[in-house]
Amino acid sequence: MKLDILAFGAHPDDVELGCSGTIAKEISLGKKVGIIDLTRGELGTRGSVAIRNSESANASEILGISVRENLDMRDGFFINDEAHQMKVIEMLRKYQPEIVLCNAIQDRHIDHGKGSKLVSDACFLSGLRMIETTIDGDLQEAWRPKVVYHYIQWENIVPDFVVDISGFLEVKMESILAYSSQFYNPNTKEPESPISSKNFLDSVKYRAQDLGRIIGAEHGEGFTVERYLAVNSLSDLV
Repeated sequence: MKLDILAFGAHPDDVELGCSGTIAKEISLGKKVGIIDLTRGELGTRGSVAIRNSESANASEILGISVRENLDMRDGFFINDEAHQMKVIEMLRKYQPEIVLCNAIQDRHIDHGKGSKLVSDACFLSGLRMIETTIDGDLQEAWRPKVVYHYIQWENIVPDFVVDISGFLEVKMESILAYSSQFYNPNTKEPESPISSKNFLDSVKYRAQDLGRIIGAEHGEGFTVERYLAVNSLSDLV
């Protein structure tokens, strides 16, 4: 299955928090989108692997994505080396996305920056035909996405561009709340975590509202790039 967009997250719920409004909008426009989670989030303060697997499936259904896979890397301990890069390269060549979305370039959680660099490096390496990978015994073709964009997570990173997600904040929040073990629940007996407060959940909406305000829209999601954005003419810029 060839995808238009492939979004990577170090943990289940990273993609939902960072760019699910954009994903929902692109799907509404007829684009095929998939998600690849690097880990199961097994070191998380709340929930369990089984619970998060179920929550991830629910979130995927809410967003209407075409496919979701998990690379089963070690939460907290995966590194950006050849073995891990090859796993990502196999996914890139399998789904041949034009656009890749991935973790913030730097963030509070160490896996976010690591995941960002891992995926970015793999996107380059995936285009080198001398690197051989196989799937189901068949040799894969080299493939390099046209662009790699990094969504924003905990830290208030200044975006290089903002996507208007007006009309899609509700589905974004619904996909986030599918991870009921992770986020604000006044009735839970689970221990508190940095993302389990009401303030954090509200901040997701605040950021979307603020980024929307900046671009003259209702809601927005911000992204950063590692290289210059290119346009054919000034009229391509809103």
